[in-house]
Amino acid sequence: MRRREGDVRVEGNDLVTGGDGLAVFAVGQDAFLVRRNTRVSWFAAGLRIVTGAVLSVFQPGRRKEIRTGTAVIGIRGTGIYIEAEPQRTYACTCYGTAELQPLADPAARETVRTRHHEQPRYIMAAGAPQLLVRAPVINHTDAELTMLEALVQRRPPFSQPGSVFKY
Repeated sequence: MRRREGDVRVEGNDLVTGGDGLAVFAVGQDAFLVRRNTRVSWFAAGLRIVTGAVLSVFQPGRRKEIRTGTAVIGIRGTGIYIEAEPQRTYACTCYGTAELQPLADPAARETVRTRHHEQPRYIMAAGAPQLLVRAPVINHTDAELTMLEALVQRRPPFSQPGSVFKY
């Protein structure tokens, strides 16, 4: 654990933050920033965000899965920001590739490839008129991504010399 503020509890395979909680840590070559009012569970293939917000960077080449109440997100070597709510999941693939699969209709999945926050999505719960909806970039920064990558001795792709990216 590199940074811990306020109410942060580890309960078995779960990390829980309270209203004033924040945790920054690395597990192997993956790094995480867990915001307040969040519950995250780890399992062999990835993590489940029960509620709240998590910014993560994952080791290139390794497949992981992120589960929320409305989505299954398959990633590989990706920077991704997730906010999980009961009726929707916000997913910004900051860079890399993610397969976004709504639980309400797995056939409606979409593969998103980005270099720098180009395609954030809301993944909606059953009953919504549209299950995958374009979204704005919200609540996370390049400075946070850079800090997480530094924890595992990497640089984010958008910071490479000669790279020019826009939101």
